[in-house]
Amino acid sequence: MDSQRTGLLERQAFVFNIQKYSLYDGPGVRTIVFLKGCPLRCKWCANPESLERKIEVMCQDSLCDNCGLCVDACPLGIHVVDENGQHQVRRDINCNGCKKCVQACPKRALHIVGETKTISELLDIIHEDDAFYDMSGGGVTLSGGECTSQPQAAYALLKACKEDGLNTAIETCGYARMDRIVKIAEYVDLFLFDLKHMDPVKHNELTGVSNEKILANLKELLRLGYNVKVRMPMLKLINDSEEEINAIIDFLLPYKDLPNFKGIDLLPYHKLGVNKYAQLGIEYPVKGDPSLSNEDLDRIEGMLLAYDFPVKVIRH
Repeated sequence: MDSQRTGLLERQAFVFNIQKYSLYDGPGVRTIVFLKGCPLRCKWCANPESLERKIEVMCQDSLCDNCGLCVDACPLGIHVVDENGQHQVRRDINCNGCKKCVQACPKRALHIVGETKTISELLDIIHEDDAFYDMSGGGVTLSGGECTSQPQAAYALLKACKEDGLNTAIETCGYARMDRIVKIAEYVDLFLFDLKHMDPVKHNELTGVSNEKILANLKELLRLGYNVKVRMPMLKLINDSEEEINAIIDFLLPYKDLPNFKGIDLLPYHKLGVNKYAQLGIEYPVKGDPSLSNEDLDRIEGMLLAYDFPVKVIRH
């Protein structure tokens, strides 16, 4: 093995999950590597444990019996039992990931998210499913968080995967320096690129950042010939209006017939990540239920199909 390859494999990534057998995040059967850290704060984020680039403690209060064994086990004093006999997690102390509290908990109420893995370690996990990739045309998808927020790790893992003959994709919010995106683009077979809202003020209200950089990066990727599939997270009364859909159509229409424009995925709002917020001691930001009905989704899909956009509704 040459020194350049060795250096690549020794690089480190900070991950919070590795999901196998995914069918929704690129072609075929895929392994998704979730990198921790994100510059956006989308109100509906299904992975709140992905946002902060640090180790975090998740606690299911419904399982905890307030026994206090985690208090004795934790060397940092993160776990306490208050004056009412209730277990609390101190969020002002950074966890070191030792997992002694997890080992001590008899109810399995605790979970530690965030760990460092080398590219070599990740490849070993990824290659466990080579047979599924070969059979289905699948491969590896980097997600998050936002994988471009760890540009060196993303670059190293994608390059190593391509050198091993694996199909690669990334899920991205597009909020990154364009030079970082272009650097990794050589090793990306497909960009799954989020469009959350076309209005910059509304986008800022919903995600914490404006969308000018995101839209500019999307245009540049398409102009440079990289394969891009647009993904639209859909929430009722937030980005499902005819005005919003027409704005997206107007923006994408000049690129519709490019061979590297791979269509649009509609991602209906779901509540799969809601319980994670309480486990992290965070209030869930979305009020009410912004789920779209089948009629809503049919309407939006119909508007896009009327302009001959390839479109698919992703229902988990």
